[in-house]
Amino acid sequence: MTSETHSPADDLVYDLVTIQYHALKAATAYATYLKDAEGHDDVKQFLTQCQEQDSQRALQCHQLLGALTAGGGLSAS
Repeated sequence: MTSETHSPADDLVYDLVTIQYHALKAATAYATYLKDAEGHDDVKQFLTQCQEQDSQRALQCHQLLGALTAGGGLSAS
């Protein structure tokens, strides 16, 4: 990772925020998907796996954003 600072308008920051947003948005839908999959253990297992991956993806984006914007990187510049 380089030592350059990043602003909220940077493509890289925007990309990570977008990925995080979609991962978190999907996480809210899994309860419905799992309910719909009642009686289909194979589908429920797959959906649970997807849910865990999206949760991990959101967490990793959060960590990367924190590292990118540490030390005042989120400036108005």
